[in-house]
Amino acid sequence: MSRRLHKALFSILALLLVFSVFITSTSHVEAKSKGKQKHHDTEQTQDMTRTGTIHGEFDYDSDEKVTVIVEMTSPSVLEGKHQDLYVDRDQLESERADVIKRIESITSSSDIGREYDYVFSGFSLDVKQKDIRAITALDGVEAVYPNVTHEVTKVSEQSFGQNEVSPEMIDTAPHIGAPDVWNDLGYTGEGITVAVIDTGVDYTHPDLDHAFGDYKGYDFVDQDLDPQETQPDQGEVTNHGSHVAGTIAANGLIKGVAPDVDLLGYRVLGPGGNGTTDNVIAGIERAVEDGVDVMNLSLGNTSNDPDFATSLALDNAMQDGVVAVSSNGNSGPSDWSVGSPGTSREAISVGASELPYMLYDVALDLNGLNFDSANVMGTPSSDALLALNEGEYELVEAGLGSADDVAGLDLDGKIALVERGEYPFVDKATNVAEAGAIGMVIYNNVEGEQPRVGDMAVPTIKMSQADGAMLTRAVQSGDNMMSFNIEEDGLSGEMIADFSSRGPVTDTWMIKPDVSAPGVGVISTVPTHNDAMPHAYAAMSGTSMAAPHVAGAAALLVDANPDWGVDDVKGALMNTAEPLEDLDGERYPNNTQGAGSIRIPDAITTDTLMAPGSYSFGTFEKENGKQVERQHFEIDNLSNERQRYDMDVTLFDGNNHIKVMTSNNLNVKAGGTQQVNMNVQVDAGKLEGGYYEGLITLTGDDETIEIPTVLFVQDPYDVFEIDDLLDFGNFTLDQGIFDVTLGFNYDIEYVDFAIYDAGLSAGAVIAQAGPQTAGEHNFTIDASPILPQLPALLPSDGYNFVVFVGKGDKEEGWVLGEFNIE
Repeated sequence: MSRRLHKALFSILALLLVFSVFITSTSHVEAKSKGKQKHHDTEQTQDMTRTGTIHGEFDYDSDEKVTVIVEMTSPSVLEGKHQDLYVDRDQLESERADVIKRIESITSSSDIGREYDYVFSGFSLDVKQKDIRAITALDGVEAVYPNVTHEVTKVSEQSFGQNEVSPEMIDTAPHIGAPDVWNDLGYTGEGITVAVIDTGVDYTHPDLDHAFGDYKGYDFVDQDLDPQETQPDQGEVTNHGSHVAGTIAANGLIKGVAPDVDLLGYRVLGPGGNGTTDNVIAGIERAVEDGVDVMNLSLGNTSNDPDFATSLALDNAMQDGVVAVSSNGNSGPSDWSVGSPGTSREAISVGASELPYMLYDVALDLNGLNFDSANVMGTPSSDALLALNEGEYELVEAGLGSADDVAGLDLDGKIALVERGEYPFVDKATNVAEAGAIGMVIYNNVEGEQPRVGDMAVPTIKMSQADGAMLTRAVQSGDNMMSFNIEEDGLSGEMIADFSSRGPVTDTWMIKPDVSAPGVGVISTVPTHNDAMPHAYAAMSGTSMAAPHVAGAAALLVDANPDWGVDDVKGALMNTAEPLEDLDGERYPNNTQGAGSIRIPDAITTDTLMAPGSYSFGTFEKENGKQVERQHFEIDNLSNERQRYDMDVTLFDGNNHIKVMTSNNLNVKAGGTQQVNMNVQVDAGKLEGGYYEGLITLTGDDETIEIPTVLFVQDPYDVFEIDDLLDFGNFTLDQGIFDVTLGFNYDIEYVDFAIYDAGLSAGAVIAQAGPQTAGEHNFTIDASPILPQLPALLPSDGYNFVVFVGKGDKEEGWVLGEFNIE
């Protein structure tokens, strides 16, 4: 984790800036030597040091209060456990109290909020923005994070009444093989506990109440033991967590992926589905301490940062044996759009796919009227649908399409015109088919799009409410003969949704998502907040809907393999995922789909695990000659027989200048594990800057495993820093003149020059410089009017010369050395 120093601007700033400060600079942009310290031989110059880290943007002149998350240098209980250290919670509480006391002593006003010690070491704090830099400089403070807004990650929603939904409409869980696991393998998630960290859960829904016991979880918004969704009297109502919960565990009219798991709800997002980092971390911490086996977080922010607080909390949860699943975000299709906590190094991040369907061009004509919204809702077969092109058909109004509505109607060989509402779409189609209709046109009863249902008893065309009103008027006026022009436009296959966020992750350069799962038009449970009919269903789209498919799948894997660790569960889902292609038959990039769409039966029954399930070889920046990076993978043979494996490495580009060498001896004994070494050699100087994707393919007797890989040549995106912004820095002081040399690894937006006391507890900026290019720059600062006043304004035994370097939402603070005033 990078370390950046940040100090408060005390009232001394106003006094110091009364004096004139002059700054001049010269640049040597050809010098760009990363990772090396350069120092001049002067008595003032010392090695550069950094303390603290800051994430986000703050106004350091502002008295406005903000909430931040303060991370301590002392490890949390789980961090200590993973480092073979015993962390005493009482001792950690004492250390935290000491840091808080020192913060209170140097800030004009601050209030402590939540305190954390299990998955994260720190606390939330309300503080004036002008005090943030000083806090980060204190001993014991590791980092400061903004308390950002986390939102539910859905992009669309269509509601259904209880009578409009049937089990046949639930096609996403069958697509990934959940019923095969229940029926053929006998695993339903019984005895496994899954946490839904979200907007709360309607635990009274008849499809969900079986999954809750007396203890239902915790509400961090209202601070009580009732994690119910936001109610009308509390603000903008929510239903998101209930939808997520149903995808995982519904067991009633519809079935989730793991219908017999136990659920715990943690309400961390309040009215409107919004919440903040402090509650999300608290929810993660409580879920881990409550002993859950799997947790689902269908929420996120836009920060592509693996070291953001929520991502670190999930890392620790995974290391403690809890399978953590997070949505990747809905900011696609651009690369680099994944947001925290989907940026977690360890958790399973999930992208959203759309199930395969036949694409059609649909045109309807009725006495010259066109209906632009017309599309296919469902059909028993493509042939039955295309047969509508063969003639002109009479339309007959059939109300809502109920059995009573069609009774007595002459629908033989005709098209039923039906309004949406009250009854399941598939039941409407069945009713009109039994009355002799050869097709159905169903128009919406509200604004918006109707879902694509799939298999239906008769070919069914859907249209908007407005087009339906126009069609109904025409039929009622006697214009009731319609012709169809429907053409197939190809089978879509399972495709990645455009909205699904893409990787890679900055700094770690990891491939994200790890896997994909259905996330478009997913039907699940919701509350209505209507006492007369409190429970219903809705089709939602988003990576929020994809993640719970993976959480449910993880629960089934834990049920089937109780001795597996979290890495085994993650690896099995990735190793057996189905790679996806776009409409042109091109494989989606690794950073778009991860390893592919999950297939649960294959994951449970796999005979081989290969870890890690995806890998970034990092950056190759050697301009002259070849650079070699080494990595190893582990192959676990889970079968009862010795296995022989072949390994092949395919790069999608750059093959002439990228070479991969692997071990040849890939015989693994029954139940054994073998390490496979791999060397990647890159002649970066002969390649264009950017990232290069590939696949490592492991082939056994009956299995093939594909490991997505990526490597980076040069600095492909200058805005995503690999290293620190500042490469080196030093200064001399002579006759009140600071001669400063700084080397920047990247183009930066500003440099602030500051003087602080010996304890780094107070100080001020004395000069500022604007944007600077990468390379070496010299600055001359005339501080002669200031320095004689320092002993009176800022009494100290000595002083520190500090620079703050900023770009985007990142700022680094560096102590270049100490000096004394004669």
